[in-house]
Parts: sequence; structure tokens; C-alpha cells
Amino acid sequence: MIEKYLDKLEYNKILSNLANMCITDYGKTYAKNLQPSNNRDTVIYLLNQTDEAISFIIKTGTPPISYIGNIEYFINILNTGGTLPFKGLLEIANVLQISSNLKNAFFKEDYNFPNLENLFSKLYTNPSIEKTITTSIIDEFTIDDKASTELYNIRRKQHSIEENIKNKLNDFIHSSTYSKYIQENVITIRNERYVIPIKEEYRSNVKGFVHDISSSGSTVFIEPMIIFQLNNDLSTLKAEETIEINKILSRLSSLLFPIVSELKNNVEIIGEIDLIFAKANYSNSIDAVMPEISTEKVIKLISARHPFIDKNTVVPIDIELGFNFNSLVITGPNTGGKTVALKTVGLLTLMACSGFFIPANEHSKIHVFDNVFADIGDEQSIQESLSTFSAHMKHIIYILQNVTNNTLVLLDELGSGTDPIEGSSLAISILENLYEKGALTIATTHYPEIKKYALVTDGFENASSDFDIENLKPTYKLLIGVPGKSNAFSISKKLGLDQSIIDRASSFITSEQINIEELLKNIYDNKLEIENEKEQIKKNSSQIELLRKSLEENNSKIKSKEVSIIENAKIEARKILLDAKNEASLAISEVNKIYDNIDSESIKAIEKIRNNLNNSIKDTVTISNYQSNTESNLTKQDMKIGMNVFITTINQYGTISSIPNKSNQVQVQVGSTKLMVPISNIMKSDNNIITESNSTTSYKTNKTKTASTEINVIGYNVEEAIYVIDKYLDDCSLAKLSTVRIVHGKGTGTLRKGIHNYLKRNSHVKSFRNGTFGEGEMGVTIVELN
Repeated sequence: MIEKYLDKLEYNKILSNLANMCITDYGKTYAKNLQPSNNRDTVIYLLNQTDEAISFIIKTGTPPISYIGNIEYFINILNTGGTLPFKGLLEIANVLQISSNLKNAFFKEDYNFPNLENLFSKLYTNPSIEKTITTSIIDEFTIDDKASTELYNIRRKQHSIEENIKNKLNDFIHSSTYSKYIQENVITIRNERYVIPIKEEYRSNVKGFVHDISSSGSTVFIEPMIIFQLNNDLSTLKAEETIEINKILSRLSSLLFPIVSELKNNVEIIGEIDLIFAKANYSNSIDAVMPEISTEKVIKLISARHPFIDKNTVVPIDIELGFNFNSLVITGPNTGGKTVALKTVGLLTLMACSGFFIPANEHSKIHVFDNVFADIGDEQSIQESLSTFSAHMKHIIYILQNVTNNTLVLLDELGSGTDPIEGSSLAISILENLYEKGALTIATTHYPEIKKYALVTDGFENASSDFDIENLKPTYKLLIGVPGKSNAFSISKKLGLDQSIIDRASSFITSEQINIEELLKNIYDNKLEIENEKEQIKKNSSQIELLRKSLEENNSKIKSKEVSIIENAKIEARKILLDAKNEASLAISEVNKIYDNIDSESIKAIEKIRNNLNNSIKDTVTISNYQSNTESNLTKQDMKIGMNVFITTINQYGTISSIPNKSNQVQVQVGSTKLMVPISNIMKSDNNIITESNSTTSYKTNKTKTASTEINVIGYNVEEAIYVIDKYLDDCSLAKLSTVRIVHGKGTGTLRKGIHNYLKRNSHVKSFRNGTFGEGEMGVTIVELN
């Protein structure tokens, strides 16, 4: 789209705000050069990116993007096989670190953000090179001693020589022979050699080389002969150090030669990610929504707001174009908001086509145009000797030459700046031409002739910018379907103009014009009254909707309490049955103790009784086992982290600790354990305190010493079964049972395999095996306890 028309709609200010929200230089550059797209698929892609970025921010926060300067200079050095300085290597390491941080932050959870994933997945990471650089270079001026063995040895020797020099100079300074010659008891450095300050009058008394003289001439800095050779040795080591540092920089740079293209790609992707999240943050800052991108050539803005007007004071407008008419003529007084309405439509269209959300209500629609042309503002040009009218006409001529049937045209004060009769006639002709070419057009004007034309011509519609006569203030409300009324006489009277002058002015208006104005006034007043009634109806509807939601919430709470009562009753009943089962199990245990003292026939009889009793217990528990036949009262959208729920399959209360995944499962915290549970097995609970004490499992009893010798987990998934079995085995261990029976059924074998994997790790389990003939075979696991 053409830049000068974008500037007229203040699109450049949007880009400036966007650039300020970017963190990297690349992001800021992309922001300043961002252009609206005229391709519908591209626009939808850009909006989806912004939508995913907003969702990501809500779930996780802004991704860890740090400042990246322009590293093009360093990339070029690498491309030519050169050696990077400290700063260049650190900048490259920073790019690799940010890339790694971004990738880790994005892929740590299973997010369904395909458009963002396409970018994050392309980031190149290399922890090895990143670590090598950051451990070798401390800052832009310092390289670590351990960057190489040779450098470490050189610096160790340097340190030793420097200590030797300082010791000798300290002895020299404090000696009785030379102390009187010393200006100050300090050791300093001149020309990279250690020296001491000597009083000028004693310079001949100290053998050595003069390296500097103070500005006053009273002090000379002398390198005594006793350290001359040591300084030479130190200079040699420093030269060797410089050579070694250059070798290290060259080696580190060579590591980057094979990945230059990846590094360049990374900074571009990071810049793009920076831009996308800046769009998301800017959209959030103006309370914007994602617009619908219409396939039809229409615009529908609901409660649209100009982004540069304070959202606490801006008056939203509703505006439609392309449904029943293609050309809209807005009339009304100056400062009444006509130009603001014009700019709002144009700017929001450009924003949507650039991937921004727009400050409007949901279900607002935007069409993707080939171009958005705007002729707005005072175009007078002294340099070109053009009047306001001539300057406007130059733009309009260009627009007429380049308009297509997929163009949005915005014209402010069309036909102004010249003779009113000729100006209005020319304006009508221009609007007709634009309509015939299929463009969507919004124009503002003061001319009554244009209002009348729009009133009687198909494809055209009037709109008015409201004005408060009593307070002489614009209301900025836009009324579609009615032309703006003339307020000149009313405003003049309100301001105090003599009535006789107003009456005289009225006499110049023909009776036909007076009748038309009176008709327009009546239409306007009726429209305004209807709009006020609509506003009141909308308020009443909102109150009714709030009442309806309140009633629904109360009904939901009542149902929840009903379910809770039923659940508690079933759990209590089950507890009684389980207690009975455990009493029976205790009886069986007592019978087992007398086995050694009876004959084989008695044993067979007892075995038969025990088997019958076990089967009876199993049937009772199976019948009473609480498996809710009621579908979950929660949907995927209802699930919130921290919500208290009831797991129907294990009769446990818990707290949701993650959002639902693609498999319609959600993570639930039950005590200190986290379970993945299908949504269908979860019901909302009003219990505010979720503790182990208020939950009842399929085996738990307050008589641990009489723990059952069998547990049935048929119908559970693996996680639920393990949770139940884990607590069951704890109780069995306390009850000192030696052998227990886990009934899991045959099925596909998945449950059995999961249970066996768990049993291998349980400290209470000595061994386990599948049931044999008569024990339940593959549908049962026999466990021997420690």
C-alpha cells in the first residue's frame, strides 16, 4: 500500500508504538518497516500469530527475549573468514543463548500454537559452542585465564614477575639510601613499565631510565636499573599474551564459520518473534479483539475506538459499509468527530491487515483491500503554489486513476476550498465515479447538496455526527441513516447573536430549503430518539442477561449440592460394605491359622467355604463399587487450574493442576499424588478442603490391621489403579499380610502390564505372579509381601 496515504491515517504512529514495545534491534527494524498486506491468506496468518502470542502470554508470560544489537557487521567478518573481537563473540553467544531459552520456553509444554511453532522450531541451538565462548571470554575487554593452557602459563609467569618487581621497588623505596629521593612512596606504570616517582633535583642520584616527567616538572618517573631486565621479561610475556589471545579469538571464530547462515537465520527469527509478541502486547494495551476477515467486500465495526484517543474518554462508533450501500456521506459541525470517524475506519483496517487486533467489540468485520486511499487534512502547499483545493484535487485525481473495485477510499471535506455550488457538484460527480468503479467510499462534507444526493440515490447513505446544542459540544456519536442537521443559526443564537440578524439571515433561505431543513431536523430528532431507546433497551438486556446468568449459577450450585449429597451417601454405603468385607477377611485369616491342626477333609470344606465367601465379597464390592453413571458435569472449557473436583472412578476428591490435553485428559492432584484422569470421569465438587482424610478409596478402612486380602481394580486406568494399589499395599504391610490378590481382568493386558511395572518398584513387594488355573489366571496377580 502507498506510504503517504498510510501516514495520513497515522499508521506511522502505530508502528512507532510497536517499535517501542520491541526488545531487539531486529524487532524494532521490522516494526518500523511493517506494511499492511493486501493478501487475505497472509492477513489471516498474521492475525493467527498474534492470537497465539496473546494466548501464550496468558498461559506462560512473555517469552524470554533479551536485547540483541545489529550483528550484521560480525556476520560479515565471519563470512570472510575473519576473527571476531571479544564483543562480537559475546554477541554471537548471546544469540545462541536467547535461541536456546526461547526454544526451551516454548516446547516445555504441549501447546497447540502451530503458527508460532513454525518459527520456534526453526531456531538453531548449539550449547557446546555457546558454553565454550562464554567460559572463555569474561567481558568485552577480558579473556579468562583458562581459555587455553598456554595463556594460563603466560599469565602465571607474568604474575610472578610483577610480584618480583614490586618487591624490589618496595625495598628500593624504603631503603635508607634512596628514601630521601622519593617524591611519593608509590609504584606506578609509565609506557607499560613499572617506575617510581623521584624528586627532580635527585634524578642523577638514581640510575635508570626516565619514562615521564610531571606537568609541574618537579617529579620524574624513573625505571631503576635493578628492575630493567624484569620489565623486559614482562614486556615479552605481554607480547606473548597478545599473540595467544589472538589465537584463542581465531579458534573461537573458526567454530562459528560452519553455522553463519544459522546465526543469520536465528537473529531474523528472533526479530520476528519479538515483533509478533510486541503486536500481542500492544493489542492487549488497547483492549483490542481479533476481527473477522470477511470474504465479502464489507466493513462492520462495533463500538470501534480510535487507538490514540484515551480509552476512558473516547466515544465508540458503530459503522457499516458494503452491506446495503457502498458510499457513506458523513455530515455535521466542525469538531464533531467526522474526521475521527474517517480515520478510525481507515486505521483499524490497516491495523487488521498488518496482524494487529483492533480496538472494537467482537464480531467486527474487516475486508482485505488492494489499497486504502485517504485524502485528509489541510494540503495547502506554499512551495508548489497550490491552494488547499488544488492540493486536494491532485490527490483525488491520483486516487481516481488508481482505484479498483477492491479499494477503500476516505475523503475528508470533499469539494471544499472553492465555490460551494461548483464544489458540491464536483464532489457528487467524484462520488458517482468511485461508486461506479466498485470502491467502498466514506466522505465527509458540509454541503447540503451532497446530503440530498445521498438521501435519494441507491448505493449511498447519510450519516451524521451528533452535536449538543445546549452545551455547544460535540458528542462524537455517529448516526447512520440520517444526514446531519444545520446548526449554524442555533449555535449563533446560543452564543448570543442578535435575533434580528438571525431572522434576516433566515429570510435569504427559500421556503423549499426551509422545508427540507425542517424535514431533515425531524428525521434527525426521530433517529436520535430511536438511538436513545436502543441504548436503553441494550442496558435493560444487559441487566436481564446478568440476572439470567445469576439464576443459572444458583441452579448449578443446587445441582452440585445434590450430586455431592448423593456421592457422600454412596461413599458412606461403600465404606460400610468395605468394613463388612474386611471383617469377613479377618474371619478368613483366623480360619487359615487353624489349617495345621485339622485333617485334609476339613481343609477342603473350609477352602470351599472361604472361596464362596470371597466370591460373595467380590460380587458385593463389584455391585457397590461407585462408578458414576452420570456424565461429567464439566466441559473442557470449564476446567480451571485449582478447581476442586471429584474423581468418580476412585471415589477421590482432588484439585485440577493442568489444563486438558489433546486426549481430553486432565492432571488432578490427589493428596501428594498427581493423576491423569479422563474428563468424563471428573465431576465438579464444592468441597473447599481436599485432604486425604475426607476421601475414601476402594480398599481404605480405619481398621488397618484387618486389611483385605484382595483388591479389585477392574475398570480403572493404569494411573488410577496404581494410586489405589499403592495405598492398599501400605495397609497390607501394616496389617502384616503375606499374600494378596489383585483382580484387574484380562482385557487388552495394558492394565496388567502397568500394574506389574509398578509392583517391580514397590518396596513392600517380595515377588508377584499371574494367577494359575482356579485363581483367575491372567486376570489376577498374586503378590507376595515382605
